[in-house]
Amino acid sequence: MAKITAAMVKELREKTGAGMMDCKKALTETDGDQQKAIDYLREKGISKAEKKAGRIAAEGAVGAYINDDATVGAVVEINCETDFVANTDNFHALVNKIAKHIADTNPADLDALKNSELDGKKVSDVVTEAIASIGEKVDIRRFVRYEAPNGKVFSYIHMGGKIGVLVELSGGSDELGKDIAMQIAASNPTCVDRASVDPAALNHEREVLRKQALEEGKPEKIVDKMVEGRIKKYYKEVCLLEQPFVKDPDKDVQAVLGDVKAVRFTRYQLGEGIEKKQEDFAAEVMAQVK
Repeated sequence: MAKITAAMVKELREKTGAGMMDCKKALTETDGDQQKAIDYLREKGISKAEKKAGRIAAEGAVGAYINDDATVGAVVEINCETDFVANTDNFHALVNKIAKHIADTNPADLDALKNSELDGKKVSDVVTEAIASIGEKVDIRRFVRYEAPNGKVFSYIHMGGKIGVLVELSGGSDELGKDIAMQIAASNPTCVDRASVDPAALNHEREVLRKQALEEGKPEKIVDKMVEGRIKKYYKEVCLLEQPFVKDPDKDVQAVLGDVKAVRFTRYQLGEGIEKKQEDFAAEVMAQVK
């Protein structure tokens, strides 16, 4: 049996918004497994954990670049150690410069990007020089590039680089493209439509919803019908085309798009999935004294 620490309870509380004792019990019941504990709380009706599971845990910025005719675009996340550096003009200039370089050169992966040439130097050397200038570790974490010769690529950057979106549409105006990119930033869909929902994620959701209904004391014979009703709500959360449009919730995104097709999208939230180092300042001071 894993030892349940205060830090584990705190992490689960931050992810789910559930009470301390509920979080401790969930971790105890699941042998300290955070994801299983999240499911446990959802099944008990205590939390909708997936809403808060992607908390920010790193500094830096997400940047994007779209070429002049909106047929090529790129979005990139670059991390640093402090928000002070992340908010400087020099850091944002670096992020935007590398986003443009990705759009222009189409590197196959991170290694290819770091070994490609930018201003007569390897990108890895450009980053090393930035580290020397800034005085912090800087790391290119991830990127994606879209090319749409028969369509258009749009981007949206929220809160100075906290969230970045790249979306490809079959056509449409600049205003429509920006609206759809903003929709993705605000509502965080995971796929375009029902056909592109991950089957494993869908099965997992059904299982959680079924246990949730049984915990509520619903009769077995109506549980399946309830689950399918709740799955329809799940589709409205995760499928872009079925989400209520943020500017006019009486319409869904499909209605706003009309004949324009949403081909694909990428949404980066700064630091998602990265565990931020917890500083122990007292220990640091003592170490320096010694």
